[in-house]
Amino acid sequence: MGEMQGMEDFQWQVEGRNPVIEALRAGKTIEKILVAKGSREGAVRDILRMARERGIVVQEVDRKRLDSMSQTGAHQGIIALVVPYTYVSVEDILERARRTNEPPFVVVLDCIEDPHNLGAIIRTAECCGVHGIIIPKRKAVGITPTVVKASAGAVAYVPVAKVTNVASTLELLKEQGLWVVGAEAQATPYNVQDMKGPIALVIGSEGKGLRRLVKEKCDYLVGIPMKGKINSLNASVAAAILMYEVLRQRS
Repeated sequence: MGEMQGMEDFQWQVEGRNPVIEALRAGKTIEKILVAKGSREGAVRDILRMARERGIVVQEVDRKRLDSMSQTGAHQGIIALVVPYTYVSVEDILERARRTNEPPFVVVLDCIEDPHNLGAIIRTAECCGVHGIIIPKRKAVGITPTVVKASAGAVAYVPVAKVTNVASTLELLKEQGLWVVGAEAQATPYNVQDMKGPIALVIGSEGKGLRRLVKEKCDYLVGIPMKGKINSLNASVAAAILMYEVLRQRS
């Protein structure tokens, strides 16, 4: 349950060279950067230069201290201490789509619990032009340091909204003119469905799929054809296939 605790329950930090660079580029408020003594190679040098330009405190520390602080186990000799992640509202996500003059493309995650899956989904969403991601407040992982690391810094660019009730949020999205499309293993194959317009793509939890009340709110369901003996895909892989199909149809 360590990954599912509230933001206030752990020190908020970004770990690893690329995630720290992305946090700097995105203008995140960074309180301090801790770097392992003697680290001066390429990416670390760039980070130190950017930190100097912005007046961010940089502290050289023993690598063992970084090891003991690390929440991902992959700090690469650098940890940035930043202000906690700020969630947005659903309206903020729709407004972002309006500003780009594109039909809204929203991804709704129904109880994703694995931080690596959430991070991977956010990373792919950023590549596919998703305007925002909606997650539930309960029974799901939020934005944690492991999610930031798994997203390769994409959390800095994809807004995330936390909602109390996913089913009622889907109703709200429908009122705003979005088609709600749910991922369901046995449904009509995704590549024969029209997904060009304003769309909310709903991905179910690992192992359990979409909850009944959430499924009932979907306008239609799409499946991913499978030939293997397992007949199930990792949630982040399924999400990636469907997000890229939406991008392909829009292109």
